[in-house]
Amino acid sequence: MDIQKNEKRHRSRGHDEPPRKKPVRKERPKAKPKIETTAAQPVLSERDRKRHRQVWIQRIVIALVLCTILVGGVICLKIFLTPKTVNVSVPYTESAETEAAQAKVPMPDIDLQLLTVNEYSRPGLSTGTINGVVVHYTANPGSTAQQNRDYFENLKDTHTTKVSSNFVIGLEGEIIQCIPTSEIAYASNSRNTDTVSIECCHPDETGKFTDATYDSLVQLTAFLCSKFNLTENDVIRHYDITGKDCPKYFVENEAAWETFRSDVGAVLAEYA
Repeated sequence: MDIQKNEKRHRSRGHDEPPRKKPVRKERPKAKPKIETTAAQPVLSERDRKRHRQVWIQRIVIALVLCTILVGGVICLKIFLTPKTVNVSVPYTESAETEAAQAKVPMPDIDLQLLTVNEYSRPGLSTGTINGVVVHYTANPGSTAQQNRDYFENLKDTHTTKVSSNFVIGLEGEIIQCIPTSEIAYASNSRNTDTVSIECCHPDETGKFTDATYDSLVQLTAFLCSKFNLTENDVIRHYDITGKDCPKYFVENEAAWETFRSDVGAVLAEYA
């Protein structure tokens, strides 16, 4: 009877089956942290350490010696390949009287401001026979003859480049002589040794000279041609030597260049 009562009580509670037991989750064992091991470093003896240091010192000394030899070789090669010139100063003895005596064409007014002898603008080397007069322009619009002359002079201190000219003609026609005609100027590349160079100032980017500059250029060029027994056909542009756009206006205006040479020829004919 009791059993039947229990079964009825169990069924009345809605339990057709006996209650199930909840599964028990098993915890996974925690992974043990890996311990990295390094190979044991060999222990060097004092003798081995000393020998090791000596090897590294020898390597460093050898590297320094090789670097020294390499640098010395480069310097020697540079010295060997650099053209050797002897800067012999040629005393300037030409005066206005001797200049004028050598030419039939009157010498224009020239402000003599010779540069200090130095390897960057006045090397002091003698020219050979003068075979031409080279016309240049400063490529520095608005600059004066004095400023360009002073730039040449300052190169002895700045050492930025090697450049100069025998004469510079200013915007107002003033003429400054920087280097004697018996010495080379760094102006005309391969023709430095047999030409006289004239730099001309100009007011703007066109490179066209003022009337005053042009007139002085004609007179100075004619005077130099007369002095060295040249003709107007011996007057050339920097462009004719290297192809450089110098003097710019005369390169870009061939007719103006030919007119200039004709004007020089006219002055030469006048005093022939």
